[in-house]
Amino acid sequence: MHADEEALLLEEGSRQADLWGIDLYPDRFGTPDFIEFDSMINLRPSQGNRSRSVEDPEARRAVTAVVARLIKP
Repeated sequence: MHADEEALLLEEGSRQADLWGIDLYPDRFGTPDFIEFDSMINLRPSQGNRSRSVEDPEARRAVTAVVARLIKP
């Protein structure tokens, strides 16, 4: 679960502001539906994120860039 992974990363020194919950769908690789920006850990009204999605376009770009570096065809 995203919340379990978030707790582990926070214990190891990550900053919550840098953590976003996503799902990857391998069968959709190469399409806009490969990354789903939907998770309860994304609910952060104090940071201006009021939904389960990642609302900030810059944060979405950053997440997408990290995924692109880590996932190769």
